[in-house]
Amino acid sequence: MSPVTELSSSPAAEGTPRDFGPGPRAAAVLVFGSSAAVLVVEIVALRLLAPYLGLTLETSTTVIGIALTAIALGSWLGGRIADQVDPRRLIGPSLGVSGVVVALTPAVLRTTAEWTPALLLLIASLTILVPGALLSAVTPIVTKLRLTSLAETGTVVGRLSGVGTVGAIVGTVLTGFVLVSRLPVSGILIGLGALLVAGSALVEWRTRRWSGTPVLALVVVAGGLATTVAPGACDAETRYHCARVVADPGRDSGRTLVLDGLRHSYVDLDDPTFLEFTYVRALASVVDAAFPEDEPLAAHHLGGGGLTFPRYLAATRPGTRSLVSEIDGGVVRIDRDELGLGPEAGIDVRVEDGRLGLRRLETGSRDLVVGDAFGGVSVPWHLTTVEAMTDVRRVLDEDGLYVANLIDHGGQAFARAEAATLGEIFEHVALVGEPADIGLGPAATPGGGNLVVLASGRPVDLRAAQEALDARQTGWKIAVGDDLTSWIGDARPLTDDYAPVDQLLQPSGPRSSR
Repeated sequence: MSPVTELSSSPAAEGTPRDFGPGPRAAAVLVFGSSAAVLVVEIVALRLLAPYLGLTLETSTTVIGIALTAIALGSWLGGRIADQVDPRRLIGPSLGVSGVVVALTPAVLRTTAEWTPALLLLIASLTILVPGALLSAVTPIVTKLRLTSLAETGTVVGRLSGVGTVGAIVGTVLTGFVLVSRLPVSGILIGLGALLVAGSALVEWRTRRWSGTPVLALVVVAGGLATTVAPGACDAETRYHCARVVADPGRDSGRTLVLDGLRHSYVDLDDPTFLEFTYVRALASVVDAAFPEDEPLAAHHLGGGGLTFPRYLAATRPGTRSLVSEIDGGVVRIDRDELGLGPEAGIDVRVEDGRLGLRRLETGSRDLVVGDAFGGVSVPWHLTTVEAMTDVRRVLDEDGLYVANLIDHGGQAFARAEAATLGEIFEHVALVGEPADIGLGPAATPGGGNLVVLASGRPVDLRAAQEALDARQTGWKIAVGDDLTSWIGDARPLTDDYAPVDQLLQPSGPRSSR
């Protein structure tokens, strides 16, 4: 008896006769679609979790790890079960149940984050793991149905594996370049859930083996309705952030820009010289001490947010030209539509990455460079390195100044490394912050939070800067010279080849403000 005859007469083959099952095109569609859906869920899960866990390397690694676990688990169990159960009974339920979980995910995650945050990571893991495993099981199930002869095993397995990989690529590109920029996150997941349930219904209509699809469809509709009342919704979902503008109940013209649950900027629509956040008052104190009063500046800002500091410079130093590199076009639209940014402000905002924006500037063309770019509570690593600071030094003129806002906690490992990095490029470096955080206060454990670093090729009038800090009631002090060297310790400078910024940052506790 030939191997082909043995396969076609085996018990497993009797349950899947040659005239049943998805044809080559239908099989490809099932594998392509399920593989694409897994990647859509993975990418959108990052967007859902960012307001609560931050968009950090650890968050991304966790989500990717869970998704890969789901793919591995689904592929293994799907193949194993398909050998023991009629595969025709598995495809519809896999698509339908995954569709329901996907559609319920926005409401479930946002409600969990607001009411029981301790369970957020567990619930998030399940909302990725369950649909990811069910959808990944589709490929081995369909492969089982398509394998009718050992003579074509390699062809069938190779073709469907390739189709699944292409589906994953399409799902990734479609989500990153199209869906997220045009649809809210909840809409993407509810729409995907509806498509999966519709696919389940179509498969069941062909096989008529399972009658649960109508119930699942009702659950998807319920998930959509639940999303409308779930807490944690955004005013706008940009390419990078869940964004809200919150009015200040104590100041009629005050507005706070909240990105991913974190207060990024405070803007007074009527008075741009009003500075609410302590770190912004520190920036203003240092800059005002470094340059003659009312002197217009040529400034470049890495990161825009609500453009609080560019507005301050425009108001206090008429004629100042501020060029801002802000990577999120959605935030720029909010600045214009809700935070009162007009063309008369002397502020030119470019939607671009800050590092790339630096490269476009002419050598010696800026008096001031301000670093205030954040992803969550972390400065994007490529804006922290020796190479990036070399470019900052290049665009500054001979007397130019670089000031940057940092956030760190605990042992301040990142801030120490960044100060060491600046010391590699600039002759004069100073650190401004709470005395306990920068080694000038009592020996109590530093609480952490915002710090401001400044660097220049010339000495800055630190006495005038301290007087300005005191006048603005910041309570901050300046560390320089031996004090700063002692505080930096043996911290290693950051480079493009070595910049573990997320690992150096310590847990920050509640993410309430910057």
